Formats: sequence, structure tokens, C-alpha cells
Amino acid sequence: MDVGFGLIEAGSVRTKNTTHILVKNILDSFAAGIAYWLFGFALAFGKGNGFVGWTNWALAGLDDSKIAFAVYQIMFASTATTIVAGAVSERCEFIAYLIYSFILTGCIYPVVTHWGWAYDGWLFRGHTFYIDGQAVKVKYEDFGGSSMVHLVGGTSAFVATLFLGPRLGRFQKETGNVIYIKGHSVALCTIGIFVLLFGFMALNAGAQHHISHPGDASVISLAVFNTLVAASVGGFTSLFSHRFGLFGNSWSIHGVINGAFVSMVAICGGCNSMRPWSAAVVGFVASFLMKAFEYLLLKLRIDDPVNAVGIHFGGGTWGALSVALFKYDTGIVFSWNKHAGAILAWQLTGVLSIIAWTGTLSILLFGSLRLMRIFRVSEDVEKKGLDITRHGQHAYPAEAYGYSHLHIMTVGDQGKVSPIDQGYVNKIFVTYEGHELTETKASTIRTIHSVPSIVEMESLDTELSGIQKEHKAKQLKPLLWMNDTIEKR
Repeated sequence: MDVGFGLIEAGSVRTKNTTHILVKNILDSFAAGIAYWLFGFALAFGKGNGFVGWTNWALAGLDDSKIAFAVYQIMFASTATTIVAGAVSERCEFIAYLIYSFILTGCIYPVVTHWGWAYDGWLFRGHTFYIDGQAVKVKYEDFGGSSMVHLVGGTSAFVATLFLGPRLGRFQKETGNVIYIKGHSVALCTIGIFVLLFGFMALNAGAQHHISHPGDASVISLAVFNTLVAASVGGFTSLFSHRFGLFGNSWSIHGVINGAFVSMVAICGGCNSMRPWSAAVVGFVASFLMKAFEYLLLKLRIDDPVNAVGIHFGGGTWGALSVALFKYDTGIVFSWNKHAGAILAWQLTGVLSIIAWTGTLSILLFGSLRLMRIFRVSEDVEKKGLDITRHGQHAYPAEAYGYSHLHIMTVGDQGKVSPIDQGYVNKIFVTYEGHELTETKASTIRTIHSVPSIVEMESLDTELSGIQKEHKAKQLKPLLWMNDTIEKR
């Protein structure tokens, strides 16, 4: 799951932030491994009351036979944090990420899972409704985590993006136009959805927690098949809606990716208790719900680079409520009676409670980070990208391209010009005070000298404002030295 999230998020950001998003996806698993081990498991599955557990801190006293269950739950916790990482990408300070990842996986998320998945949780224990003079016990159902995992992550992501603000240039203040900032790699996103498809099927299969009991094989096979059906229908629904005028007029690959993604999120809730045709309906509705949230966020001027809110908040909410509609054979679609209505009421109670808990603590968490001024990077850092300024490593170093026919000059401290041996056509790789800056197009070659090996560029389309201000008086003119003859382009 983390590999799939990492690939999609990396492909959805610009090259200058790729390393940053990959580091965060690696650390999601490690942060969950520490925080959930120390605190999370105890709060979620330790013995306690209906609200929270308080035993088995750092897994102390836990029977060895339950360690595998703890590992499985750690991966759920990691997923909740990864959702937020994508939503705040390209402008979130790294130290803020470290803080919220530990708090979300160790404190906020575990309490929710105690409610709905622990045997003494108040949602799991359910509520007794008196229908026609008879007592009917109804409990909350979320088999694979539509609300327990994805709604938690989606709610936290919404609050985080609200406090963080949009990326520079995302919305034009003068015209009100939305500027689409494209990710750098469709290939990574596409590979990511393949990995996630396998991951979701395995995750939903594992939600049974055992395979040796009578009936386990039937439940697991149904959960896996329903996951595949929902993803397939959601992907095609989004594809055709983008092609035939509803959301565009092209066969959009991003439409396929996001449509399948949100459908897998939604089907998690009832993949073990629905017929395949119901899973198809869940996927169909989820793809439209995702787009509705996407447009709503744009209207509100909220920037979500990976549509995490639409996919996980929208898909998670729908997934939990769809259980009450399509559960075989007590859902509203199959049994139009008061019992089915009671199931819907309890599912809705759980969804609203999860949103309220996660939203309130997320406001306190991200609001505090903003007040401490450690939540968002500076404008200068955002322009340069977080890869070099925070990690000292480009995901795609210019010098690694290795075209032998082109030497590239670098502008160093105090305006010193020196050559490097590798580069790539029509670009200049620049270093300044030890930091690699934005890759710069040498797009305005004004004068070609009579000497065929020297090209002097009198002006450059560049973002190197710092260098321009400091060396403006020197009228710095970088030189591009070429081994081969100059070819007009």
C-alpha cells in the first residue's frame, strides 16, 4: 500500500519536490512502526472502556500469537498518515510532517479504531433499537477501513490543506482562475494504481484476520473479488465521464486512476457482505462523488494536489454508508424495513463521530503548527523546491543525464563561472551557494558568434532572482560550450 501511495504521490508533484514526497512515504511506515508500537496499539486494542484502551503499552504483555495482528494494524495506521502527506505536498515543512505523522498514527487514529474494531468499543458493541416491541441489536460495520482508515485520513487532510493554504500560483487573485499545476510523471502514477489494486485486495483479504476458520475462504474470496469489481467499474465510469463531456472531452488516464482509487476506498467498508453487482454500484457512485468533492475544494480555493480529500473523505464516507444500503440481505435495498433503517442510523452515527473526533483534534494539531510558524515553508524555499533545500538531493539530477556533446556552465558564489562535463540539451544546470536551483531553460539565444564553438546568451528565461539581484551590476552572461557543431533548433 505504501509503495502504491508513494508512486502516485511522487508522480503527482513536480520534479523539484519528488525526493521530498518519497522520503515522507518511506517514513510513514517507520513513524507508524514507532508510534503505533509505543502508544497506538494500546489505545486501539488494549483493554479499557468503550472509548479507549489503556493496556499493552509498547505491546508489553501481548501474547506472541497476536503480534501478526499488530503488524497488520501498523500498516493501517501508516496508510492514514500517507493520505495527509499527499494533500500537503510541495509546501509543508518537513519538521511539521514529522510531528503530525507521529500524533496521527499514535493518538488520533487508534482511538477511532478502538471504537469500531475493538470488542469493547462503543461503535462495535452497537446499540439496541426497539422495533415493533422487539429489541434489535445493531453494531457498526466497516470491514476493511473505509471510515476507520480513509475517512480519518481524508478528514485530517482537509483540515491540513485548509490551514496550510494553496501552493504558490495555484489560484489567480485578480481573475479567480484556477491554474492547474501538473505532476511530472504519468508513468509513476499508473504503476502506483497497479500496486494499489493488489494492495487493496490483499488488505481487504487480511481484514478477516484468519483463514483457518470455517467460512473464511468464502469471505476472503468475496472481499477480493468485490474490490476488483468496484475498481473496474469506477475506473471505466470516470474514463467515460471524462471523455463524453461531463468532466472533459478526452480519454483521461488520471480519470481512470482516480476513479479506480476512490472505488477501492469505498468498497473497503462492505466488501465482505455485498454481492458483486452491489460493489459495481458502489464503484459507480464513488467516481462521481470524488469529482464533486474536487470541484467543491476548487470553489473554496483549497489546494489538494492528489485529490486526497475527494478520494478518501468522499470515498470513505460513501463506503461506510453503503454498507447500510447493500449489505446482503439486511440492507435497505434488500429489506425495506425499520431494521435496515436502524443499520443506516448507526452507520451514520459512526461516520459523524469519526469526522467530529478527527476534525477537532486535527484543528488543534495543524492550528498549533501554523501558530508556531513551522507548518509551511517560506516562499523562496517553495519556489526552489524542497528536494535540495530540505534534503540536498534532486530526484533527477541534471548532471546525471550525461549527454556527451554538451558542456554546461555553473554560476557559483560571487558570480564565478566554471564548467561541468555533463548536462542536457537546451537546459542550464545552475548552482548557487551550495544549492541547486530550478532547472532553467536557455530559451532566448540572441547572438551566435562567428566562432562556432561559443554561444553567448544575452538573456535567459530564469527564476534565479537571487543571483540576478546580487550580480545585476556585473551583467553576468553565462557561456555554453559545445564540443560539436552548433545545430539550429
